[in-house]
Amino acid sequence: MRYRLFGKHTGLRVSELVLGTGSFGTGWGHGAEPEEARRIFDAYADAGGNFIDTANGYQFGQSEEILGDLLAGRRDDFVLATKFTMRTDPAAGILVTGNSRRAMV
Repeated sequence: MRYRLFGKHTGLRVSELVLGTGSFGTGWGHGAEPEEARRIFDAYADAGGNFIDTANGYQFGQSEEILGDLLAGRRDDFVLATKFTMRTDPAAGILVTGNSRRAMV
């Protein structure tokens, strides 16, 4: 696996290949069940991958739930890239979603 520095001042070294987790879960009616997601994740990690893309909207939140289980006990070995602008729960208020400081902190 090849790596690059993530930005000039972070000190983080990330794999050039990023694992996208949009297919982890079946909330959208298709995708990888948790067992298949584990096989994908383990193959990526075993190859030296350490950079993971996620979002709270992937598979209506199932993706991040699965990813949380997969990262248990080894979270410090990975760098996560996520998004925070999508509102996945229609009942959630405007101040708990999106780009507001309150939503991000």
